[in-house]
Amino acid sequence: MITTNFSDYANHINASMTATDLMKPTINTTTTAAATASSPIVQQTAGRVLGAISFSHFLNDMIQSLILAIYPLLKNSFQLSFAQIGLITLTYQVTASILQPLVGLYTDKHPKPYSLALGMSFTMIGLLTLSMASSYGIVLFAAALVGTGSSIFHPESSRVARMASGGRHGFAQSVFQVGGNAGSAMGPLLAALIIIPNGQSSIAWFSLAALLAIVVLWNIGTWTKQFRLANQGKFTKKTLSNVNLPQKKIIISIGILLTLVFSKYFYMASISSYFTFYLIHKFQLTVQSAQIHLFIFLFSVAVGTLLGGVIGDRVGRKKVIWISILGVAPFTLALPYADLFWTSILTVIIGVVLASAFSAIIVFAQELVPGKVGAIAGLFFGFAFGMGGIGAASLGKLADITDINFVYHVCSFLPLIGLLAAFLPDVSSPQK
Repeated sequence: MITTNFSDYANHINASMTATDLMKPTINTTTTAAATASSPIVQQTAGRVLGAISFSHFLNDMIQSLILAIYPLLKNSFQLSFAQIGLITLTYQVTASILQPLVGLYTDKHPKPYSLALGMSFTMIGLLTLSMASSYGIVLFAAALVGTGSSIFHPESSRVARMASGGRHGFAQSVFQVGGNAGSAMGPLLAALIIIPNGQSSIAWFSLAALLAIVVLWNIGTWTKQFRLANQGKFTKKTLSNVNLPQKKIIISIGILLTLVFSKYFYMASISSYFTFYLIHKFQLTVQSAQIHLFIFLFSVAVGTLLGGVIGDRVGRKKVIWISILGVAPFTLALPYADLFWTSILTVIIGVVLASAFSAIIVFAQELVPGKVGAIAGLFFGFAFGMGGIGAASLGKLADITDINFVYHVCSFLPLIGLLAAFLPDVSSPQK
């Protein structure tokens, strides 16, 4: 387990009490029970900061999921093929995936606390552009802007979540991510209620959510800046770790984790980008009914994300990764053969089980490479987005060549890649 101790933290608490709660540098990330019990104000503030960054993630991913949710609208408006639909996702995801590791690596060395608000500004501009897009090219440009905003948001916000973790790194990462998952789940529901009935221009109303996020993230940036000043740069130093592995083993382990992310997000792309089309084609559902089913799936993903981090802190992250990736295989293999009722049940189970892995994977990787919180977060978020984008584009092309049902038959085998989790080392002890 990695621990981060700020020995001079207590000397700064009183001096920081004049700022707002979100701006107080009052986080104690030591893992000892005595420290957490003796600092109730610290823990309260940590919870508020963690809640604020999770709420920002909710708004960020809600906005981003609108792009996926309005695919049927865009397909009809611009007469797009499935391959062109996949290219929209690819543009957004690849933009995010290429920039995220670079952003994380840079901010590890040169902290930019207000970069969170800047990233959300790109997202807001992309959203407004999408609402006024008159051609397919402008839609792609808008998707690229949203992807750029995501590439700036995720590495730094993941770092803030770790700063506010109180040593419970898996739990903090899950709380942060569950905000994003909940936002992703809300996107299709809001699209069904607001955008589909009122048309493309109504997307602009969601820029108000982006504006709210910018305000929250600006305050979080101020808190982060004061936190670093209060701890005199100690947060950026290499933290302690119980990992004692040769570099080759660490590199192989990172490679295995990235392969597991590939299997997870390639499969997730088949749901997030094409599940509505699958339901419409196979069960003759309306667009709004199909989007409600997508909302249910994405909500189950949010639940699984939270459970994965909490359980990983207690029983060990390797076990969670193993059960999550491989354990979902029986359900994905059954999905293409299910009727509508069992399709609904299976997708909920798939969402909960499959989503539980990502928080554990992120923290597992950060424990393998201590001191590189932003770079690791950027690498894995970026790779996940990239695999989602490539998956969406390639699966869209496959759907054009064959049909949408065949896509789900092919993707059902992807979780079997979870067998690779057996080769991961044990790097952390579960909390009792």
